[in-house]
Amino acid sequence: MAYAADMPSVLLGLALLAFWLYCLFDVITTPEEDVRNLPKLLWVLIVVLLADLGGLLWLLLGRPQSEQAVQRQRIARPGRPRPSVPRGPDDDPDFLRDLDRRLRREDD
Repeated sequence: MAYAADMPSVLLGLALLAFWLYCLFDVITTPEEDVRNLPKLLWVLIVVLLADLGGLLWLLLGRPQSEQAVQRQRIARPGRPRPSVPRGPDDDPDFLRDLDRRLRREDD
């Protein structure tokens, strides 16, 4: 029955190992230009040397932000200009006017 008492600590250890491996893999596979706050190599060292604390720091401070987080920041800071969204030709009034002129010329 001594094994049953050790089971929670074994499960906790496995969960922490899985978390550390996930964070390490995530740092390694993240493109250099998307990493925040520190260079990628430094994040790898932090995650390797500090294990679970390093993984937590990576998730909070180094990992690229999701698109939703970026959108929330844009809403929170309305003074910054929003990037222009590409428009299709059917949304461009100048294109539609020119198309209408060309179609009328062809009909005449």
